[in-house]
Amino acid sequence: MGTLYEQTFTFMMSKTQNVILIIGPSWVGDMMMAQSLFKTLKQRQPTPEIDVLAPVWSAGLLQRMPEVRHIHTHDIGHGKLVLQVRHQMGYQLRECGYQQAIVLPNAWKAALIPFWANISIRTGFTGELRYGLLNDLRKKNKKLLAKTVEQFVALGLPPNQVPVDIPPPTLQPQSPTKILQKLQLNSDLPILALCPGAEYGESKRWPPEYFATVAHRYIQTGWQVWLFGSSKDQAVGETIQRQTGQFCNNLCGKTTLSEVVDLLALTKVVITNDSGLMHIAAALDKPMIAIYGSSNPAMTPPLSPKAHILSLNLACSPCFQRSCRYQHFNCLRELTPKKVLYALENYI
Repeated sequence: MGTLYEQTFTFMMSKTQNVILIIGPSWVGDMMMAQSLFKTLKQRQPTPEIDVLAPVWSAGLLQRMPEVRHIHTHDIGHGKLVLQVRHQMGYQLRECGYQQAIVLPNAWKAALIPFWANISIRTGFTGELRYGLLNDLRKKNKKLLAKTVEQFVALGLPPNQVPVDIPPPTLQPQSPTKILQKLQLNSDLPILALCPGAEYGESKRWPPEYFATVAHRYIQTGWQVWLFGSSKDQAVGETIQRQTGQFCNNLCGKTTLSEVVDLLALTKVVITNDSGLMHIAAALDKPMIAIYGSSNPAMTPPLSPKAHILSLNLACSPCFQRSCRYQHFNCLRELTPKKVLYALENYI
């Protein structure tokens, strides 16, 4: 017969109407990996409808995912509690008739809204005393579920089932004509995309002068360079642009996430830090060099066969720190432009 949760899970899958609410993560890369969960859920019979509750910034990204029916957005800051706002949102969601909520963030506060929404099955991993808030609690076995994407997909499967053949994220870009005109860009020359930022911290950011060296080499051979990033990356984008000249376009802070998707789709090669943009480029099936410093490529790799990962695997890494505890940043600084150019010439 199985456990109570297994029986309930099987019953839910047999219903003629199945509407699932996903409580989305707060990071771009995690939101991209969540699409593998959406795809896995869509393989169920009967096919469920999938809605996502997510930060406002992610709406444009989710709109490029055909598996998502509806997006509920919120402007709750990362790490903020705001109980009254969460309670109100949960109360409003009661009218949507969700049979299940899958909570991807590990924080206990992420489970409050589906609890207050009276969603009958509330699935998520144990952690931060979420007993009661979640009633389909799963234990996270990091030996079996080493990658973040595996952990997300496992929440869409029956308890204790380990995911296999995980479907990779695939975004659907739209016509870039308007954004090309707005930013006065053209795609006549081959485009090298550089993603020099990383929201997490400086220990994931390859030095800007290294990006500039690679950019300059490609511009000399007839390419153009587009720099992608948020408004927080504008300064580093300007630094790279100053060292490379007129064929380097600093787009940092000038585009929405949906526009980034549409523009990245035009590029030929991507060089990127371990960041949300890395996962977006992977979902667009772009040949790329993915540079890892303080993070672990075994946990959050780009989900694309066209991605080549560069990591020095130093004794002090991965440390997962926002800044280098030794202040030398050797995991990044010793990964020289020469090594990246060699990888571009031999693997991409």
